[in-house]
Amino acid sequence: MSPWTSYYAATAQGGPRETLLQALSSWSSPPGFALDLGCGTGRDTVVLLERGWQVLAMDAEPEGLEQLRERTPVALQPRLETHQASFETVELPRCDLVNSSFALPFCEPASFAELWVRITAAVRPGGLFCGQLFGERDSWACKGVTVVNGAELKLLLQGWEIRWQREEEEDGHTPVGKPKHWHIHHLVLRRC
Repeated sequence: MSPWTSYYAATAQGGPRETLLQALSSWSSPPGFALDLGCGTGRDTVVLLERGWQVLAMDAEPEGLEQLRERTPVALQPRLETHQASFETVELPRCDLVNSSFALPFCEPASFAELWVRITAAVRPGGLFCGQLFGERDSWACKGVTVVNGAELKLLLQGWEIRWQREEEEDGHTPVGKPKHWHIHHLVLRRC
């Protein structure tokens, strides 16, 4: 059993993330090609497929990808491709949208800047990024996840137009019920 099994069980039935819904509401062109980075069991992937997108869903954990393939309705499967890869090594094709819900902080901090360069290069002009980054006051900041402070976030946003942004900081719980202080930057960005 992988360390992600309990997380997948706790989140599999949840609806799509707010950042994805915000991005889709601002998309005025026909559905295109989307990457779902760190897709897990595919709660966002399935919504993209239902709305007509072609999706390449990527995750480092084979268990999540297997559950995604099982939960995808047969009629939508021709528009789904899955790929197992880590953030540190993944190659990203050109796309119209990158979704990464609560996943990018799990990129090794030393590799995150290069990953962000690859994300930026992959998204076509006018395309969108939606997802979350953890802020420096997140309680996991000392646990080896990637976090950004205000100055670092400002640098990351160069070359992007902010379409929607919300900073959240509160005490709460993880999906598996453990206490946690959250400091999250929710982002929907348009590639300039």
